[in-house]
Amino acid sequence: MRIGELARRTGVSERSLRYYEQQGLLTAERTPGGHREYCERTVDRVVRIQQLLAAGLSSTKIEQLLPCMRDEDGGPSEAATSQLVTELKAERDRIDRMIMDLRRSRTALDSVIDAASGRQAG
Repeated sequence: MRIGELARRTGVSERSLRYYEQQGLLTAERTPGGHREYCERTVDRVVRIQQLLAAGLSSTKIEQLLPCMRDEDGGPSEAATSQLVTELKAERDRIDRMIMDLRRSRTALDSVIDAASGRQAG
């Protein structure tokens, strides 16, 4: 499939897809006319990249991680190193801290909302 179709199917802009390719996250074959051609499993890979970016991982970390994941189901392959596992655990811990911070922020907002709602009702 061409880049426009991949963009439509994944909801990711063509510009982002080109960036992913520059970062080594995606590969594409080239047609004789120079157009990018992607295989079907690239759709799953783009979705996975989006999920990892949303989790706060950098493109550099994602580049290290992707070869350790199977494209078909995202499960682990045999390519994971102990160093990568250590780094990913640190990323997971960072995400856990962010979740706790967000929960505290939500609780504070709820308190303000409750207080403001109570004032408006009276």
